[in-house]
Amino acid sequence: MKFLEGFLSLGVLAICWSYSNANEQEFMLLAGPLTTSKTLHSEEQYVFNCGGPLPQQSKDYFLYLQRRGVTNFKVLLSWSHILPTGDANQPHEETVMCFKTLVQQLTDSGIKPLLVLHRSEVPELFRAKYGGWENPLLVQMFEQYAGFVFSTFRDHVDTFVTFSHLHELQDEQLHNALQSHENTYKVFDQKFKGLRLSLGIRARDVTSIYQMGSKIMNYVDFLSVHMQFNCKLQTALTEELRKVQIVSGQKSLLIYQLTVNDCDGYEHDFQPLTVVLEVLQNNDHHIIGCDITHVFEKLDYDKTLISLQNEDAKSVFYQKSATAFSYKKVWEKFKSQTEAERDQFLSGSFPVDFQWSVSSESFKVEGGSAEHGKGETIWDRFNHEAGVNESILGCDSYHKVDYDVYLLRGMMAPNYQFSISWARIFPTGRKESFVEKGAAYYDKMINTLLQSGIEPTVTLHHWDLPQALQNSGGWINDSIVEAFKEFSDFCFSRYGDRVKTWITFGSPWVVSNLGYGTGEYPPSIKDPVMASYKVTHNILKSHAEAWHIYNDKYRKLYSGKVGIALNSDWAEPRDPSSDQDVAAAERYLNFMLGWFAHPIFVDGDYPAVLREQIEKKKAFCGQDLARLPVFTEAEKQRIRGTADFFGLNHQTSRLISENLTSCDAGPDNVGDFQAHIDPTWPTTASDQIHSVPWGLRRLLYYIFLEYTSITKVPIYITGNGMPTEYTGDGINDTLRVDYLKAYINEAMKAVRVDDVVVQRFTVQSLMDGYEGPSGYTQRFGLHYVNFDDPDRPRTPKESAYYYSQVIERNGFAETAASPKMQIHGYHIESRRLPSLPPSEVPSKSKVVWEKYSSQTKFERQLYHYGTFSEGFQWGVSSSAYQVEGGWNADGKGPSVWDTFTQKPGNIPSNANGDVACDSYNKVDEDLHMLRALKVKTYRFSLSWSRIFPNGYKSSLNQKGVDYYNRLIDGLIANNITPMVTLYHWDLPQALQNINGWDNTEMISIFNEYCDFCYATFGDRVKFWITFNEPQTIAWLGYGLGQIPPNVKKPGDAPYRVAHNLLKAHAQAYHTYDEKYRASQGGLVSISLNAEWAEPLDVNIPREVVAADRALQFQLGWFAHPIFKNGDYPDAMKWQVGNKSELQGLKESRLPSFTDQDKAFIQGTADVFCINTYTTKVVRHVTSRLNIESYQTDQDIERDKADGSENTAVSEQKAVAWGLRRLLIWLKEEYGNPEIFITENGVATGTAITTDDTDRIFYLKTYVDEALKAHNLDGVRVKGYIASSLMDSFEWLNGYNVGYGLHHVDFKHSSRPRTPKRSAHLYFDIMRNNGFPMPVEEEMLFGHFREGFVWSTATAAYQIEGAWRADGKGLSIWDKFAHTSLKISQDENGDIACDSYNKIEEDIDNLKTLRVNHYRFSISWPRIMPDGTNRKINEAGLNYYHRLIDALLAANIKPQVTLYHWDLPQALQDVGGWENDTVVNRFKDYADVVFNSLGDKVKFWITINEPYNVAMVGHGYGSAAPGITFRPGTAPYIVAHNLIKAHAEAWHLYNDKYRAKHGGIVGITINSDWAEPRNPYKQEDVDAARRVVQFQLGWFAHPVFNGDYSDLMKDIVRERSLAAGLSKSRLPEFTPEEVARIKGTHDYFGFNHYTTVLAYNFDYKDLQHYDADRGVGTVTDRTWLDSGSFWLKVTPVGFRKILNFIKEEYGDHTIYITENGVSERGPVNLNDISRIHYYDNYINQALKAYMLDGVDIRGYAAWTLMDNLEWATGFDDRFGLFYVNRSDPNLPRIPKKSVWNYATIINCNGFISPEERPHKCQVHEPEDDTPGITTLPPPVEELSVSFLGLEVSISDAELALNVLFSLSIIAAITVILLVYGLVKASKKQKRPAGEYIDLEKKDKF
Repeated sequence: MKFLEGFLSLGVLAICWSYSNANEQEFMLLAGPLTTSKTLHSEEQYVFNCGGPLPQQSKDYFLYLQRRGVTNFKVLLSWSHILPTGDANQPHEETVMCFKTLVQQLTDSGIKPLLVLHRSEVPELFRAKYGGWENPLLVQMFEQYAGFVFSTFRDHVDTFVTFSHLHELQDEQLHNALQSHENTYKVFDQKFKGLRLSLGIRARDVTSIYQMGSKIMNYVDFLSVHMQFNCKLQTALTEELRKVQIVSGQKSLLIYQLTVNDCDGYEHDFQPLTVVLEVLQNNDHHIIGCDITHVFEKLDYDKTLISLQNEDAKSVFYQKSATAFSYKKVWEKFKSQTEAERDQFLSGSFPVDFQWSVSSESFKVEGGSAEHGKGETIWDRFNHEAGVNESILGCDSYHKVDYDVYLLRGMMAPNYQFSISWARIFPTGRKESFVEKGAAYYDKMINTLLQSGIEPTVTLHHWDLPQALQNSGGWINDSIVEAFKEFSDFCFSRYGDRVKTWITFGSPWVVSNLGYGTGEYPPSIKDPVMASYKVTHNILKSHAEAWHIYNDKYRKLYSGKVGIALNSDWAEPRDPSSDQDVAAAERYLNFMLGWFAHPIFVDGDYPAVLREQIEKKKAFCGQDLARLPVFTEAEKQRIRGTADFFGLNHQTSRLISENLTSCDAGPDNVGDFQAHIDPTWPTTASDQIHSVPWGLRRLLYYIFLEYTSITKVPIYITGNGMPTEYTGDGINDTLRVDYLKAYINEAMKAVRVDDVVVQRFTVQSLMDGYEGPSGYTQRFGLHYVNFDDPDRPRTPKESAYYYSQVIERNGFAETAASPKMQIHGYHIESRRLPSLPPSEVPSKSKVVWEKYSSQTKFERQLYHYGTFSEGFQWGVSSSAYQVEGGWNADGKGPSVWDTFTQKPGNIPSNANGDVACDSYNKVDEDLHMLRALKVKTYRFSLSWSRIFPNGYKSSLNQKGVDYYNRLIDGLIANNITPMVTLYHWDLPQALQNINGWDNTEMISIFNEYCDFCYATFGDRVKFWITFNEPQTIAWLGYGLGQIPPNVKKPGDAPYRVAHNLLKAHAQAYHTYDEKYRASQGGLVSISLNAEWAEPLDVNIPREVVAADRALQFQLGWFAHPIFKNGDYPDAMKWQVGNKSELQGLKESRLPSFTDQDKAFIQGTADVFCINTYTTKVVRHVTSRLNIESYQTDQDIERDKADGSENTAVSEQKAVAWGLRRLLIWLKEEYGNPEIFITENGVATGTAITTDDTDRIFYLKTYVDEALKAHNLDGVRVKGYIASSLMDSFEWLNGYNVGYGLHHVDFKHSSRPRTPKRSAHLYFDIMRNNGFPMPVEEEMLFGHFREGFVWSTATAAYQIEGAWRADGKGLSIWDKFAHTSLKISQDENGDIACDSYNKIEEDIDNLKTLRVNHYRFSISWPRIMPDGTNRKINEAGLNYYHRLIDALLAANIKPQVTLYHWDLPQALQDVGGWENDTVVNRFKDYADVVFNSLGDKVKFWITINEPYNVAMVGHGYGSAAPGITFRPGTAPYIVAHNLIKAHAEAWHLYNDKYRAKHGGIVGITINSDWAEPRNPYKQEDVDAARRVVQFQLGWFAHPVFNGDYSDLMKDIVRERSLAAGLSKSRLPEFTPEEVARIKGTHDYFGFNHYTTVLAYNFDYKDLQHYDADRGVGTVTDRTWLDSGSFWLKVTPVGFRKILNFIKEEYGDHTIYITENGVSERGPVNLNDISRIHYYDNYINQALKAYMLDGVDIRGYAAWTLMDNLEWATGFDDRFGLFYVNRSDPNLPRIPKKSVWNYATIINCNGFISPEERPHKCQVHEPEDDTPGITTLPPPVEELSVSFLGLEVSISDAELALNVLFSLSIIAAITVILLVYGLVKASKKQKRPAGEYIDLEKKDKF
């Protein structure tokens, strides 16, 4: 005890010393160094030198020392271990890292390291090579070593000793060592300011060194002396120190080593301590510290300060478990609590740094079971073995990262705890199976969280083991430790820079006990004796390995934490008075919690209670009930201390009693305990979970005492929650609210009352999910997930709002945190708008129509990428009557809308706004949405009758004011700017009773109301809008009478009302300007509404005037007085005045303003606010005079505009391009004001809830038009307010339509709000401040491979013509085109482009393009008229010989397609492609062509686009042969035969011709790319996959893999059988056919044009291809149109499908054999749309080649020239060359795209702008007319009489030439016939084959 007192005295002395020497350094109580012996030797051979790993107990040892007063610790470095070569540039990294770790451990423990560079003698390693200190080289080496040490450790160490035992050296060695020190100090003093350097010398040798003449005292900051005290000799320490002081010149002294000898007999009176204390108390000695190691050696060091490497010696921290003590202490603390004391609620908050989190687990929420190669997990297998065929979709979070993070933002959750699916990253569990896309999913998750300010906490494993590992034994197999270590290492490396909190395992007890013990959970192993314990053993080792990996490799780099989350109930004795039950409760905790916690947090081994109990039961029962594996000593060391926090998952408590009777296996029986439930405990949906909140506090206190109080790691509550039933009200989860409130409060008691270090609380879980064996019936979520909806919408429950409140208040504070936002006023460039001259008629703003109405569709549609200016105000809107409800709550007065809607029949379904969205009672819910959206601005309106129930200030309703104060304060607290509308149509009924706005008294009444609002809310509201859409108020309310107050006086009342509204607005503006602006700094405006008016014909002045008049009557009615000159526009005054006079009225129905009025009104808006929804085409009409009406005054008629898209409100069609023009018009008309778009949105019907695709398109197009106006046109757009925040009461439409970004369920009393997909899009738009250029759409500059094949393509029927020439047979397209109503404009291919006769012209065009290849097809019936080889048409073959020869002569290589859809009609007559004999016919045809042309042609395509042959020709029937009546079978049969025909042709070439001709053969397959319409939805993702598999895969799978895809086979089979058929409608290949077809390719030929958006569509029982595919498709409105309805310009899809081909079918050579775009309408040679298409599509192909490694070898543009585009005739023009069909010569005229494509070819890719101009660029010849665009219309010619007909001169001339030509031809024909008959009799017939052979030309 005296020793302890002495030790404490020393601590007190140190404190006193520090206090008295406040200006000096802290007193050092010095211990160390770390040794490897069992005693406290500090001899060199026993000092730890980092030659091996750090002792396991070192951290705990340092903590022990720190608690006992040690402040500094000697760290003896090893020169030779750190620099084994002596070279400071070649350190031994592991040794350096070891010492760094040692230093870090000391620092973390609160002890400062004293770094000793060296003892004295030269290290043996160096002495053998360099000798001793007499070698000057060693002096230099030491200096380098010292410099390395200072640089390496200076961040953590400020005190160094060069030599600790200098007195061990003599003579020259001593001299040189002193010189080394001196040199080191000089460098040290210059470079390392703030550090201290010392030298260690024996006290009695200080004088002798000084007498040597050394000036060493000048080169030390303090002296480190060695001293001895001998009890027997009574050493005079004071005298010795006095001498040292004299010699050293009063240097500060550190007693570096104090050795005590011969003091054994003095233990009890502790003389050494007394002497030392006397010495230290003497301030004259300048002692700054003292070594305490030897002095206090007897102070229980025999138990604690012994060799840390000796595994038999235990630290005091790790002696036998103190479980019984801990549990008893907890029990003693709480057992006497009364129920009232126990359950008393504690108010207040958690510590300021407390962390709040919410959790999920991968297998419960992610879904995406097969996405991107994810491996099967044990849960997938478990589900399938249970008979569930569908995969676990969960919440589809794999596709919904944005959805989930949206929920977290709304809740203000600062942390999100989720788990990683091992099988998603390593499908087999091992790194060899790594899937990048799986890893990228978690990158996206983490990055998205961080972007929203949410910290990720990642669980590495939460139960979902890869099935591949389970197949090898799973957690029973020891090899899994290495697998988990590998997985952990990957995760730390990949995500560690962003993830700072890691949980290795979540609730591992569940895996061990329920997975491998009872078998209730996968892998369903029932082995509680061995497997359960073995699993725990391996999990503990896996956890430890993961922790060490992080600790060794990543901790210093990333500074994160690694822990484990253990689940445990609290165990309460069933009988509090029973010692046996108390002991049983203790055992329960050890079997559940201690099983994992004790090894990690105590001593590396299982708790003694557990081990002893198992042995006890074995002895009692005579058999093993549990086989507990044994850790080796090394494993114990490896496991112990491997947690930076204690994670606790806790849900409930148990009453425990002793139960000694059973000898069955299982933890209850082995542990001799039995668990019970108190029937009074509240229940949940799970019989395993009851609400027992007070158990959490007791459990936390137990954990603190048992596990964390010594190691000082914090406790994180990593999971707490309860399930509710699937049935019933899923939104109002009051039980969960009560549960969370009570449990969180108990946690706060543990922190505040019990001083337990709990730092985090995590609620389980973020949303409802898949809950294992119970499926979706138990719901733990704070958000309700509708699992019946494929979109899996998430809706906040009451508990989500409650938990948000807890987070905001950091517990249970009475009020939320103070506002986070500093409120600023608006900066306005000019205070008052200048007066502008009145608008002309039409206004000068007509320049908008002049400039933009002539835009081409391409120019109008082209998407603009860019961003708005910084500070742009993004917001959402609502209005009081639409959302608030509470129509008569808390004293609110009725409004005109209350009166109107409560009358039956006025609104559909008699709906009203009595409750609406109930926002009056749901401020928190509305703020939740706004937070999640992260809007900057919220526009809402005040209900006048809620503040002044009768409209007057005298009726002030304070509760109404309080409501708006709560809302405004909540907005400010969440950094959201309130934009407040003073009047949004809901006039107090009391004021309407005095005629409302038709009464001039309203001007002052309104001003009184505004004045009050400014005064009451203006300190926080800085943006005021006086009126919303006054034109609507005046016209619909007082003219048409459609809305309240339903006054029907269309001729005069609207004008009077508008007059009063303008004056009221002006008065309100001036009131703010004069009374409040200076102090509040806000702005005031008015929201006007307008639809853009597009003239019917911009070239007709009257129509332009009409469009201008439409705008002036709607918008200028109010804008012109305010923003121009204080008066109405002249166009309006003129119209109404003239109409009034014509109607016999004495004065205009439009009131007049006095000059004073005008001055008062002009300039009364600080910014221009506009509401707009649609565009109309306007034309002039003359309206009836007998109707006096604002409407007829305008003399206009409106109609829908070009490109209009229907919406749920028929009069509000979506026409995005009108917005840009409207904004420019505002700029031109009103002097370029700052503009806020205060409403813009689209209505959708009630059938659309959350998957609102139309709103997605609307926002993408409308916002982009605003961006164009901002960026391209200089319009000062400052803000955009989306309408609206949520679905609401939509006026006359009631609840039949919705404008909201959030869906509101109006059938539910709670009015739950669910984010729609558009909310996530709008969030992205706001976050990006517009639409920055997507990376995937940026141009890549680079080149294709050398030798790249550049080509253009055509097809025989489309260009050749000559349909009956030279013996050609009929094709199916000849018949189809000559069938009525099959081809547009009754066109056909009889002549087409006449290429049969224009080889030379076509070759010239090819040379112009610079192509090196030309793809064309051969007409089968031109060569084999009846489709068989019975007759070969030599003339037809000769045409192709001539064409190929001409190509080769031009150095252009042919690419020949054997079949491009023109089957001989003779074969169609016998069944065509449905008859399997066609396979051999095609082979015969191929044989003829290969044989005849093969020596010249080296590139063959067997069949072009077999999909179109099968489906379009035999399913839809819109192509030849036009078959439609067998859609369920014919397409599949045709495809089957096409594939077999291709295979036979390929084998024919391969076997017969390849060796001789050396060519390549393939098939060209066409396919669109498909994106999911909703990319967040698995159902749409699957639909997109089916589109590609049913189109591309239909043919690619057999050719490249041998058979149809399993997906296609399974779907068609299942649907066929379901329809009662005996087999699948999809034919089957025999095994021989599979082998024959597989691999019949030398390349992958691919045609691609566009992309579609796919969604799941159920065709019910229909049996056809589309129903089998089960997909509907749409296109994105932002995609550019083309001349073909099906072709939208979507370049990015091209790259994606090229990558898909590579990934799906292997890294094959790909030739792009068609790609192009069409035009329709007037011919324009400046085809910028085609240039745009080719630039972007080819560039995407370049990216696929350069960036993705797709082996693209060639590209063919479709097409060379405009031609017959099948069923569309000549309407769709794809050509690079225009073919002038009005000229009988069919001349080919190059379009601008020719030179663009030629440049791409000549440059072999794309040159960067910096490289231009470049020699590879091809320019249009100068002799071409520059700038030629649209071809001129034909000039009307004079007519003449010809053969009795009136014809034009040119036609008459042509007719004469034709008649003359026919006469000549007839004469020649007669001569030839005669000659032929003579020769025929003499000519010997020659076989066809011989003839073909003779026709062969020389090979090239």
